Amino acid sequence: VQLVESGGGLVQPGGSLRLSCAASGFTFSRYAMSWYRQAPGKERELVARVSGLSTVTKYTDSVKGRFTISRDNAKNTVYLQMNSLKPEDTAVYYCYTQDGTNYWGQGTRVTVSS
Repeated sequence: VQLVESGGGLVQPGGSLRLSCAASGFTFSRYAMSWYRQAPGKERELVARVSGLSTVTKYTDSVKGRFTISRDNAKNTVYLQMNSLKPEDTAVYYCYTQDGTNYWGQGTRVTVSS
C-alpha cells in the first residue's frame, strides 16, 4: 500500500488549497479514506473521512463548512478542498486508510500565514 500526498504549501488567511492523495496497492473503492493533521506541539487529529463509495462523510467541527473531502475511485485519489483557511489550520496533513493495518502517507505541509 502506498499513499502519496501533494498540494500543500503557503497560503494567506482566507485562501484555499486542494490536497490530493494518490493511493496504490489495494482495492481503493473498498476502503474509507481519511485526512488527518498534526500541528506543531499537538497530537494528530482526524480532519475528514469519506466512505468507499462516498456515501458517508465526516468532519471535525473546526473545519465543517470550510473543508470538503471527496474521492475519485477511477483515479484512486482522495482530495481535501480547503477554503477560508485560518492560521490554526497550519499543520502537516496526512492521508490515511486501514484494512486492519494502518497506512499513512508521508504528509504534506500546509502553512496559513500572512
